[in-house]
Amino acid sequence: MQEKNIYKPIKAKLTKVIEESPMIKTFVLVPDEEFSFKTGQFIEVTVENVGEAPFTPSSSPLETKQLEITVMKAGYVTEEMHKMEPGQYMGIRGPFGRGYPLDEFTDKEVLILGGGCGFAPIRSLLYNLKAISDQVRKVTLCYGSKSPVDCIYKPYIQELRDTPKFEVYRSVDKADETWEEKVGVVTVLLDDVKVDIPNSVVVVCGPPIMMKFGTKKLLEMGYPEDKIYLSMEKNMSCGVGKCGHCEMGNYFVCKDGPVFTYNEIKDSPNIWM
Repeated sequence: MQEKNIYKPIKAKLTKVIEESPMIKTFVLVPDEEFSFKTGQFIEVTVENVGEAPFTPSSSPLETKQLEITVMKAGYVTEEMHKMEPGQYMGIRGPFGRGYPLDEFTDKEVLILGGGCGFAPIRSLLYNLKAISDQVRKVTLCYGSKSPVDCIYKPYIQELRDTPKFEVYRSVDKADETWEEKVGVVTVLLDDVKVDIPNSVVVVCGPPIMMKFGTKKLLEMGYPEDKIYLSMEKNMSCGVGKCGHCEMGNYFVCKDGPVFTYNEIKDSPNIWM
């Protein structure tokens, strides 16, 4: 059997573009061949004559005929992606890295702390947890964004709230007259949740500053360092540990992560940069 060429992208047709917020869009892609990944792993996405960038799929890992990536317009490649329309093609290669260890979540309460576009890998995890909900005790999502208009996956939030064993808490930094939920940085939501910490794990994904103070709060709440799972997606580039761009202490984020426990990386320099 011929070994898979990890450097060669698979063609994927863009079939739908969903505007999640003024700066964030979800792209639905149908690859030319069946493509699978584990929740928390990432892929490299190529835009022809533009460049390549890493993204963690936001769709269910149980769906192999299509996948979704949720992209914030934040640079040259993502800006060009935001101009693309259904019918055009991207390239995808991967999957790469280490995802969420679902075996460690069995018979546990799962607390998830997310912010901004960090909801993308979290949504993939939530799809997976819903599929195995008989194996977990409870799933609690705490999600924060800058303003109500910046909240993504709005229809999915309601779907989660209607799902047994799932709870959703949301906050915004700045509210408007339509907002009826919490106001403040996302960590304020942790004051409201009821969680059995000795029988719980927690997942954190979002902007580095949010992850820093979120982790600090979770440690203060009594979470053990090896039960805090961090999605450290910053600074990834090549995806295969060759460029050194994502080096973090003794680790390459793309090869050894992007999911780490806090205990694994706490002594690495500048983990929140």
